Amino acid sequence: MKTPGHFSAAINSAVPLTVFNDPRMKAKIVAWRDSRAATPRAADMGVTVLKSLLAFGELRGKVITNVARGIPSLYRGGDRAEIIWTPDELTRFHAKAIEMSLPAASDGLRLAATTGLRREDLVTLTWDQISRFAILKKAKKSSRGRRRYATVIRLPELDTLIEELESRSRKEGVNTVLVDNDGAPWTPDRLTKAVGKVRDMLGIVHIDPETGVRRKKHLHDARGTYATKLMTTTDLTDQELAGMMGWSPDEVSRIRHTYVDQTKVIVALGERMRRSV
Repeated sequence: MKTPGHFSAAINSAVPLTVFNDPRMKAKIVAWRDSRAATPRAADMGVTVLKSLLAFGELRGKVITNVARGIPSLYRGGDRAEIIWTPDELTRFHAKAIEMSLPAASDGLRLAATTGLRREDLVTLTWDQISRFAILKKAKKSSRGRRRYATVIRLPELDTLIEELESRSRKEGVNTVLVDNDGAPWTPDRLTKAVGKVRDMLGIVHIDPETGVRRKKHLHDARGTYATKLMTTTDLTDQELAGMMGWSPDEVSRIRHTYVDQTKVIVALGERMRRSV
């Protein structure tokens, strides 16, 4: 097994694995990672490989601790849980999609925002998977080697959308909930491109409040929108929401703080100001 940088040379030479028992090695690993910040994915992969190697050694008594454990990633591009589509953006997207003769793209984005389903599950969702109170679907994406069921609570907004989608023209034999402008089922890539086309016309992006980095919003980011709906309309805990969304409780907590708790504070302050006038 290859290990990152000079750590590979150390492990493959006469230097014993036990050198990693020294807690100061964590700082050395972080320094190595930071020295490769220009290629953050590669740096993170190096730390991941080293962490796996040390976990192997820990299980076999070669090291007493895994100093690579707990080192955060440099690359942030894959962490999108805090990116959501706001109600205003969804409204503008719907209007622009109709203007561009792409209403079916808006159907896909709205269904994502009211179900939290992943792209592959959106385009393969069929009418027989929708019951009176919920959507129950075997997820296309596997988790830990097993395909799990996606259970979606039917909120009033979803009920209204389902009634609207039932009226869409479909080709004979098509049973998917979502269809394109021609009444045919979407493929994942085609739906992504259609959503991206409308998004780009509107210039919708997420701006990181700390770094100012701008990132285009994706169809997948509508899952965060669904999460905020559950936070504001149900009493589900962060742990329960994390289980439903496939995220960590910390990610859910961050979304709640950014989009729900802060909004409540602003509303409360506004009400107090009005009362004091």
